[in-house]
Order: sequence, then structure tokens, then C-alpha cells
Amino acid sequence: MRDPTPLVAGFLGAIACAACVSEAPEPIPPAVTPTPPIFRDVAVDTGLDFSHFIGSSGAYYLPEIMGAGVALVDYDADDDLDIYLLQGTMLGSTTATEEPVGGERSDRPGHRLFRNELAESGRLAFVDVTDEAGVGLREYGMGVAVGDVDDDGDPDLYVTAVGPNVLYRNNGDGSFSDITSAAGVDDGRWSTSASFFDYDRDGDLDLFVTNYVDFTIRDNQECYGVEGKRDYCNPISYSPVPDRLFRNTGNGTFEDVSESAGIQKAFGSGLGVIAADFNADAWPDIYVANDANANQLWQNNRDGTFTDVALLAGTAYNANGAAEGGMGVTAGDVDGDGDEDLLVSHLDEETNTLYLNGGTGAFRDDTLRSGLGAASIGHTGFGCQWFDYDHDGWLDLFIANGAVSNIESLRDAPYPFNQRNQLFHGLGDGGFDEVRGEAGSALEFVEVSRGAAFGDVDNDGDIDVVVSNNNGPVRLLLNEVGTATRSLSIRLEGVESNRDGIGARVALLRAGRDPMWRRVHRDGSYLSASDARVHFGLGDEGDEAVEGVGIVWPNGRRERWERGDLDVDTRLREGAGRPWQP
Repeated sequence: MRDPTPLVAGFLGAIACAACVSEAPEPIPPAVTPTPPIFRDVAVDTGLDFSHFIGSSGAYYLPEIMGAGVALVDYDADDDLDIYLLQGTMLGSTTATEEPVGGERSDRPGHRLFRNELAESGRLAFVDVTDEAGVGLREYGMGVAVGDVDDDGDPDLYVTAVGPNVLYRNNGDGSFSDITSAAGVDDGRWSTSASFFDYDRDGDLDLFVTNYVDFTIRDNQECYGVEGKRDYCNPISYSPVPDRLFRNTGNGTFEDVSESAGIQKAFGSGLGVIAADFNADAWPDIYVANDANANQLWQNNRDGTFTDVALLAGTAYNANGAAEGGMGVTAGDVDGDGDEDLLVSHLDEETNTLYLNGGTGAFRDDTLRSGLGAASIGHTGFGCQWFDYDHDGWLDLFIANGAVSNIESLRDAPYPFNQRNQLFHGLGDGGFDEVRGEAGSALEFVEVSRGAAFGDVDNDGDIDVVVSNNNGPVRLLLNEVGTATRSLSIRLEGVESNRDGIGARVALLRAGRDPMWRRVHRDGSYLSASDARVHFGLGDEGDEAVEGVGIVWPNGRRERWERGDLDVDTRLREGAGRPWQP
């Protein structure tokens, strides 16, 4: 109840002075409708019950702090995305003299596959189908790549580890078979990220495997932090090892062409990899993010060989000429000029580095101008991807963060590596603003995030994010933008090109405006595999300005489809369009 004293005083004043005018009543403010959060974590609500186990015994083995990844994959061909998560195990002796640095043994060891029940029940829910699928290998898992290696329409899985890797062939009946030995794609070293792409444009998917360092339990190094306390080593304590390139022969086997292709002429402590056409010659190149070493940009020479042009291209180091702690990597057209720009995530006290492409594969470090520098210097970034979360037509950015060395302010915590993830809104010119409050509580978790996979998990037209946490629970960040703004999703079906059109460039054609370019891929981020569908936000104009879609297929074929051929979720088959010259 209001105090009546001011009202009485006003009334008496009006009697004493006829010229006085009573004050108008205070206006009632309009009701404010709370803005819904952009992302909401629904992992627990949907049955996505998984927690990563690092297997710590107190010996500070380097692999404990580095994993693990996640894949979004429609393994059962029911048009919704299932989720595959990688698990750790115990490493070495369990009788280390020091106290463990955190983590509890999982009650369900091994990697886990969760089937999405959306198509069957109409409700987003997940069921653990690991045992019947046969993909619950118990190893120290790191990353996963997804690709249809036998071109039969079913996505297969390549799993990297600290030790032997595994290629699981999808049998098309809900189960997988281990064909690693028969296919010839094993690598017994510490492998991290991997990428399926068609480097020779022969219509099948080849495989690039990124390797980290020569680590063994027997040669585990002892390292210490700034206060003289035991901590995890950085990669320069170990020797880097070369990456691998496997060529798909088309008969169910792969040929190791690492040496003949030239990709062993330079190598570092590899963590992130992405394949894209960076110099606009219609052939896919390879970019490798190396931890504390120069990065590689393998330019495709179109004859089965590659040349590392990173130094000349401006992507080996940052603008200061320094090698950084490269972990995750993403590529996309962030400034709307039609070429593939790069971002590499790094350690705290560095910055996540943005390389803008000049159009033919010459880059400049544009980190400071972009607004990403100051915002990232206090975080250690891993999984990352450009994507349009709000459908305004411009690429935004998500970064999964988590430290690799003890954070002194958290030294008394059970696992002192927690950091907050970040979301950045793209401004369309290569600039970004960090999004905080409106992003929602799902972006305020303080955990040790590593892998991040991106795709429309609930099939409502926007991009969701699955985040894997080191020594913690998985997060499913559901995008709440939904159908409030329009978008267009396109999936490809290759005929002469690989089945999923991996590597194709897709252009949204708009009246009076430049095309909006996206690339079909599953690779990038960190140790993870994303949805292969391309996604276009249509902005305020909606679909009124859309004239059609143009595609440059992986084999160089160019086709166009008109507006009437498109729906909210469209599948386009190679050869069904009409010739197009962009």
C-alpha cells in the first residue's frame, strides 16, 4: 500500500493555490513477456544418460584431459539424428601415489549409441542401443568421423583412440561390423580428429586421420604448474607424429597414401581437421590445427598429391608469427563474400584466431577486428562451428571451452578445469558479439567441454548442439528459435559424386542479392561429427526473395533448382536439376 502523506500534501497545496495543478497518476508500465532462452539443455529429460570417465589414477596421463568427441548420425535411416558418444577407460596402473584428480568410473563402460525415437513416437527421446548395434568398444576413445565409405546409403563410423582405431561398417539392419583390418585403416598411434572427404573426386570417400603425440604410459612425463604442483604436460613434452591419408579404392579397402601424397612432409601435434576448397579451384584441400606447432594447409594439387601452403597462405601462425594451441577448427563464409574462412580455437592467454579468406586461399588474421580476440583470451576453446542459430542469414559461432591445466582459483575443486562455453552472434561482416543472458542457462554451465556436434536433433528447422564434457555429463542444447523465423534445410543425394554429396557447395539464390554459400560436411569442430544437411536462415525476408538453389557437386558438376522445387526440408538428387553457371 502506498504512503498517503504525499497525496494529503498535494491536496492541501491545491486549496492554498488555485493555479496549482494536481500531478497526473503514474502510468502503468506495459506487461513484459519474458524472452525465451535461445538454448535449453534437455539431455536428462530426453533420456540421454551419459557421463564421460577419464580413468584418472593421479598419474596425470596426458590423454585424460583431452577427450572426448560426439557424433550426430542417422544410423537407422529414419530421418532423425541419433547420438554416438565416446568413453574413456583406466590408463596404466591404478595405484598411483598421488590423489586422483577427479572422475568416477562409469556404470556403463564403453562408447554408447543412443537412438532418437522422434520419428517413431513423435517425441524427442533417446534409447541406449549400444549392445544391439555392436559399437560399445571399451578403449580410450578420442574422436569419431561419419561417412558412407561403401556408398550403400548407410553412414559408417570411424573411431579414433589412444591406440588402435576402429572402422564400423553399418549393416543397414541396426547393427555394425568391425571391418578395420579388412579395410586397412588402422593406426596404432594416438589419433584424434578424422575427416571423410573425396580428395580425388572419384565418387567415394577417402579418410584423413589426425595424430597427436608419441605418448606411452611407460614414458609418461612429470610436469608441474606455476606453483610447483603436479599438472598435465603440454604437447611439447612429447614428439609429434605424422598424420595419415587413406585412399578409398572402391572395393571395400583403403590404400595408405600418406607418403606418396606428400602429407608426411610436415606435421605437428594434430588435433583438429577440416576439408574444404580454400583456393576456389573446385578441389578439396585439408586444414590441420596443430597444438603448439605450425598449422598445415594442404593444397590439393589435383594429381593425388598435396602441398603445405599454410605459411604462404597466412594460416600457419597468428598475426604475430606465433604458433598457438590449435584444438578445434571450423570453416565457412562468415563475411558473405562466397569463400571459406577459418577459425581455430586455442588456449587461454591466447585468442581463438579468425582467418579471413581473400578469395583464392590467401588469408589474413582478422581476430582483433572481429571482436573474438578479447572475448576468448580467458578461455581454452575446443569444439567449435559456424552456424546460423537465429536464421538471420549470417553465420554465428559456438565454442566449447574447458581448461587443460589446473585453474588456480579452482585448485581445491575436485576437477579444477571448468570454464563456461560461449555463443557469438555474427554481424555479417566478419564481426561478432558475444551472447550472454538471452542465450539461457544452458550456456552458463561451468564444465570441462570438449567435443561439439551440430544438427537439427528435433527436426524443427533450427540447429541444436550436443556438447561432450571431459569427466562430466553430456549436454543436449536444444535451440528454441524453432519456426519463429524461416529456414531451409537441404540434404543431397549424390549419383556420380559420393552418396551424401560431402564436399558439395550449395548456394541459396536470392533476388537482387549475392548468393549465400554453404558447404556439405560432417567434419570440423573437435573430435566430432555433425549433421551433413546444409542449413540456410532466410532472415526477415523469409522465402519471398528466394529464387532457387545452385549446387557445385564434388565432381565439379553444376546444377540449379528453382524455388518451386524447394521445401522446408528438401532432398536434391544429382542429375535432377538443370545446368547452372554461377
